[in-house]
Amino acid sequence: MQTSTISSLLQVILALGLLNVWLVRPRAETAYRGGAARSLEEEFVAYGLPGWAFFLVGALKLGIAVVLLVGLWIPSLVPPAAACLVLLMLGAVAMHLKVGDPPIKSLPALLMLALSGSLLSLTLA
Repeated sequence: MQTSTISSLLQVILALGLLNVWLVRPRAETAYRGGAARSLEEEFVAYGLPGWAFFLVGALKLGIAVVLLVGLWIPSLVPPAAACLVLLMLGAVAMHLKVGDPPIKSLPALLMLALSGSLLSLTLA
């Protein structure tokens, strides 16, 4: 498989994952919510973050999702979006560690970190 095909596939997977979490399932209970949170917004409370952080991170992640999709036609947009996502996912893992979550709760963030890191590496190569 060509590098450009892998990059495109990663872009779509990451973008759809972000859109799913922030638009389709923000109020859904999952086994991966931080602390005892039952929704995405409650996760931010569990992490001890200010209310505005939920909206800032949400806007960043939705923006990144859109940029990754637009990046299918304008590839120069992809490395900065992937880099931002790497940083956000590092923060997500750190928040799970902060509240003492069992490792399984960090699995989605770790997966997104690995995928976004791979995408960043491919686009910078």
